[in-house]
Amino acid sequence: MTRLTILHETRYDYDRPVGFGLHRLLIRPRDSHSTRVVQASLQVTPPGEIRWLYDALGNCVCLFQPRGQSASLGITSRLVIERFPAPLTDVVVSDPRTAVPVVYDREDRTVVAPFMEPVTDDADAKLLSWVRGLVERTEEPALDFVLRVNRTIHETFTYQARGAEGCQTPGETLDWRSGTCRDFAWLMVEALRRLGFAARFVTGYLYSRALDAGGAPPLRGAGATHAWCEVFLPGLGWLEFDPTNGLAESADLIPIAVTRTPAQAAPVSGTLEGMANSTMTVRVEVSAFDDYKAVA
Repeated sequence: MTRLTILHETRYDYDRPVGFGLHRLLIRPRDSHSTRVVQASLQVTPPGEIRWLYDALGNCVCLFQPRGQSASLGITSRLVIERFPAPLTDVVVSDPRTAVPVVYDREDRTVVAPFMEPVTDDADAKLLSWVRGLVERTEEPALDFVLRVNRTIHETFTYQARGAEGCQTPGETLDWRSGTCRDFAWLMVEALRRLGFAARFVTGYLYSRALDAGGAPPLRGAGATHAWCEVFLPGLGWLEFDPTNGLAESADLIPIAVTRTPAQAAPVSGTLEGMANSTMTVRVEVSAFDDYKAVA
């Protein structure tokens, strides 16, 4: 078990006071067998009405309606969580449906079908050809193949942090052989979908022990929101793969939301009433839990 503290601050500053429409916040994980929320607090300015719900994908969503006008909007989430690792080292599944090409039974397929359909175009089949080229043989265990895709992106693509919002298309990431964590996650999701896998985009946080200990280089994407991929395999369920760092089912990955596309995974989204120029600052800190620090 790993116990972690998470601080996530987002602040918008405007050059004039504005009003606010409803805002949607994806900043809190859902309790599960692998993640337990021990403490949680949310501070918002200006104050407003807050309502929590689970969306259609089971994500924990905060609906925030700020009151009045303000020249700034601040959202601060503090969490203490526990993560329970589920290593894949000794996983053996004899079900023939878990071999390439993967086959889902009728009940599972009904549920995961929306995550099997590619969203982006691949007119020249570059993406399909690339991912097919990673298949070594039919009847290979599907888990081995997905781990190879994850490892290939990690080892042969160049990570480049990018502050701008949005995501490259999988074709652009494939052409440029570079991108940020969300680009690599989206490439893996869309590539696997073209071979019949159910895959979804995940956003959350990444704990890097190197940032706590100092010395060794931190994991790529630490100190900011992070993105990776989940793949559904018969007999194994939804498994996490981080192609940016070559991780699989790691306790250092802290999922907040799962979505069909990156656009649905924004931590903060909403509307303004009025026109104004704005700047945004984001601060994310994930560290080992300190018993002497309380969550405000």
